Amino acid sequence: MGASVNEAIEQLKMNGVRMTPQRHAILSYLMGSMSHPTADEIYKALSPNFPSMSVATIYNNLRLFVEAGLVRELTYGDDSSRFDADLSDHYHAICKSCGQIVDFEYPPLLEVERAASHKTGFTVEGHRMEIYGVCSSCCEAAVRA
Repeated sequence: MGASVNEAIEQLKMNGVRMTPQRHAILSYLMGSMSHPTADEIYKALSPNFPSMSVATIYNNLRLFVEAGLVRELTYGDDSSRFDADLSDHYHAICKSCGQIVDFEYPPLLEVERAASHKTGFTVEGHRMEIYGVCSSCCEAAVRA
């Protein structure tokens, strides 16, 4: 995974961001999660320990983390953004049935970027690729049904 929680906290402090217990909890949860949670999922996980925290607090802090470059916002056309603290080069496989997102590594598709740049004249800054299908759990459930 990318930076540790302590490194992320130091980076925020250098940018003048005060570290509150809620921010620390949100950041720790995200950096420990491999499930690419939504803001609502983060809220449900943390609200028992932070009863005064609102969903708006979660969203505001997620925006702050995205702007600070600590978290990546994943939008896949549905109504809920998901958040990923793993900033390494990796791709996502997404289940069309349950919505689960699984990371996988593959050598970066630099040749695709070069081809895009050559054919369009763009200065390519990066790319994103998703693989869509049905996860093994959903396949097994369909067989049992």
